[in-house]
Amino acid sequence: MWLFSNKKHLSDEELVTQYYQTGNVALIGDLFEKHTKTIYGVCLYYFRDNDVAKDMVMQIFEKLMVELKKSEIKNFKGWLSFVVRNYCISELRKTNKYRFVSENYLDFEKTETTMEKEEIISNVDDEKLLSYLKECLPLLKENQQVCLKLFFIQNKSYQDIVEQTNFSLNEVKSYLQNGKRNLKLLIDEKIKNTKYAA
Repeated sequence: MWLFSNKKHLSDEELVTQYYQTGNVALIGDLFEKHTKTIYGVCLYYFRDNDVAKDMVMQIFEKLMVELKKSEIKNFKGWLSFVVRNYCISELRKTNKYRFVSENYLDFEKTETTMEKEEIISNVDDEKLLSYLKECLPLLKENQQVCLKLFFIQNKSYQDIVEQTNFSLNEVKSYLQNGKRNLKLLIDEKIKNTKYAA
């Protein structure tokens, strides 16, 4: 049973900040109440099962309680979009049921495009992909490295990266787009070499 605070009038970011500072779980209850319908809709779209979608919603909010204590999120909707999608995809991949889902379906933040690890390389488990990322990232241009590390390893949103780096939004998008393309080439080459070595 979720608890609720008396601070429902606060913005998402204000609720997140207060939770980060106080650990008051009732604040997560407020976020749950505000976003549960949208998250349920996304989970239902991925899993096509009402009961599974409901379970996923609860698991995601339990995950939020942990993740939101680790760092103060400045752009909650963008960050939440990333977390929900990746969580659903991760769960689907465990059962080999992953399928492409159009970004346009998501109703979190239309102005912020997000990328998934699956767009870089498929059929590679998360641990292996992370290993490839760490090996290949240093081979990219510095600006691309910075943005990709923040985006993929630290799960930062576009706006978070803008605030942390002082790059413009267009620069961040460009560095991520070009960096992602170059990184995919490097990872593909790495996988190819690994197969030949074996």
